Amino acid sequence: MRRGLLAGAVRRHWGRLLVGVLLLAAHQAAEAAVPVAIGLIIDQAVATGDWDALAWSVAGLAVLFTVLAFAYRLGARQAVLAFEREMHHLRVQVAKRVLDPRGERTGMRSGELLSIASSDAERTALIIRAVSIGIAAFTALAVSSVALLTINVPLGLGVLVGVPLLVLVTTRVAPLLTRHSAEQQEAAAHTTALATDLVGGLRTLRGIGAQHTAASRYRKSSESALRASLRAATTTGLYQGVTAAASGLFLAAVAGFAGWFALSGRLTVGELVTVMGLAQFIAEPLRTLGFCGQLLATSRASAARLTTVLDAQPLVENGTRAVGSADVSLELQGVSYRTLRSVDLEVAPREMVGLVAYDQRDADALLAVLAGQVPEHDGAVLVNGIPSVELDIDERRRAVLVEQHDIALFEGSLRDNIAATTRAGDDEVTAAVAAAAAEDVVDVHPAGLDHKVTDRGSSLSGGQRQRIGLARALLAAPPVLVLHDPTTAVDAVTEELIAERLTAKRTGQSTLVVTSSPALLGKADRVIVLDAGQVSRVGTHAQLAETDETYRKAVLR
Repeated sequence: MRRGLLAGAVRRHWGRLLVGVLLLAAHQAAEAAVPVAIGLIIDQAVATGDWDALAWSVAGLAVLFTVLAFAYRLGARQAVLAFEREMHHLRVQVAKRVLDPRGERTGMRSGELLSIASSDAERTALIIRAVSIGIAAFTALAVSSVALLTINVPLGLGVLVGVPLLVLVTTRVAPLLTRHSAEQQEAAAHTTALATDLVGGLRTLRGIGAQHTAASRYRKSSESALRASLRAATTTGLYQGVTAAASGLFLAAVAGFAGWFALSGRLTVGELVTVMGLAQFIAEPLRTLGFCGQLLATSRASAARLTTVLDAQPLVENGTRAVGSADVSLELQGVSYRTLRSVDLEVAPREMVGLVAYDQRDADALLAVLAGQVPEHDGAVLVNGIPSVELDIDERRRAVLVEQHDIALFEGSLRDNIAATTRAGDDEVTAAVAAAAAEDVVDVHPAGLDHKVTDRGSSLSGGQRQRIGLARALLAAPPVLVLHDPTTAVDAVTEELIAERLTAKRTGQSTLVVTSSPALLGKADRVIVLDAGQVSRVGTHAQLAETDETYRKAVLR
């Protein structure tokens, strides 16, 4: 698939690339024609003293250089446009695959995926540049060879035989360069992913005093990336050195034979000048071909990493069925996953259910199953009696929304963050803010809902982020809303206020709240207790608090 990706990149832009290649080839042909023209001028005008021929020659040179300049300018523009468009296309494809609601099975962390979407997409698109300048370089060699054959057959044959040999010698290093480039990209992506994780969890690391251990891990990863980069740089240097040495020896041989032929009278002065000029000019396309090999090796390595993401199997399959009625129920039948063991629970239409998990791992496993992030688990999740695997994934997410404890906010205004999934007006947004008891978050800023939030909501406190996330979930108004600890970062008064307003806002809709908050549990119609991965008790909050000492210790403050 790596070759298919590179071939597809060329096919997608064949029109623009064809125009660019033709113009760049014309530029290289004009470059090769310059020493030929100078040699002809020397023999036909200078040596003969013909002023008319000299004038026409000068005019011809002006035309030649005009073609040379404009052909390069216009051709390079087309090639660069094709490169930029392909790079954008690849980044969009990676982003589309990563953001696919079905997920992907690469197992890569966000930092690695970011590196692939940015660096690897750019390097893969270099195939456009390699093709355009590579064909142009071959054109220059072809014109030069024809000119040399016309002047002297042995010299022309020497070039025709020597150039392929040079290309063959330099390509022997290319596989090593490809492998080292891939290792460099992989090491850099791993380090980027680790840095992303460390920055995201910096506060937690400082809280537990683990920042020095984390820094040590990052240092080792960075050193490994440095070693991989040095290996790639060494191989690149070897490649360039072999290319320069081989082309230099070849050019020296061509120049030596041309000088011998001139001394023996087999070449005129003009022809000698042409041969020497072409011999020097040939160095440029030879170096270009060597550079194309380097670009191709880098592009192949990055294309392999890109293909890993683009061809990754979806984490969960997509069904075709719809939920149906507006009143939606949620049911788990014998679900086993990680620490969960044959869990049975049900949230009936228009019911608010509280769930207390004595082990946080049970809550995390349950939320992963409900969010559809689990490719395989025992048992079944039913939405309105329909197995979730049979539902269209967009339909399932519309029916069941899981708002995780770790609130994800993005850079933008408060309004944009709250109304991210809807086209709600200001009145609806304000109502959702009030239901989440987040009025103070909006009112404290002069801009109100237009107040700008930094990336990940870092400009807000933990409690403010929680309430903005809750307001967003309430505004979405899904038939079934699953909340995970929505009040852990607020004070008791605000928690009680949220419990009252949440209950009122969700009247007539199904809600499952995974929490240990007595304020929220007291508003629930039923409370389900998970102990050691199993449902151990079911009842109202008051009943469980009165009869179950373990429950009392877990939730009462």
